[in-house]
Amino acid sequence: QVQLVESGGGVVQPGGSLRLSCAASISTFSFYSKGWYRQTPGKQRELVVSITSDGTRDYADSVKGRFTISRDNAKDTIFLQMNSLKPEATAVYYCNALRLRAGTPALNYWGQGTQVTVSS
Repeated sequence: QVQLVESGGGVVQPGGSLRLSCAASISTFSFYSKGWYRQTPGKQRELVVSITSDGTRDYADSVKGRFTISRDNAKDTIFLQMNSLKPEATAVYYCNALRLRAGTPALNYWGQGTQVTVSS
């Protein structure tokens, strides 16, 4: 059974930092595009940052220069380093893994989410 397990959420003061982790139980994880999304009540889930299998990163404008996605292919894990956090970053953060191959159904997996709260 495929699983994505996030960890590292919590409560932090404005200006602080958090590091999220997402560990995958997918043997071909390195072939997937991965991403971090976030969602607040009543709003759609939004992309924070994605990284393709070849390492191309795409950040939302609101987090550029403050958030960094990285990966450890040997451990099938991705990370989200969040610095200079602002209250508007408060949300549930979800890890995503997506693999698209021509002629086959898309493989799209989500983690259970981890709460990040930025508050003084």
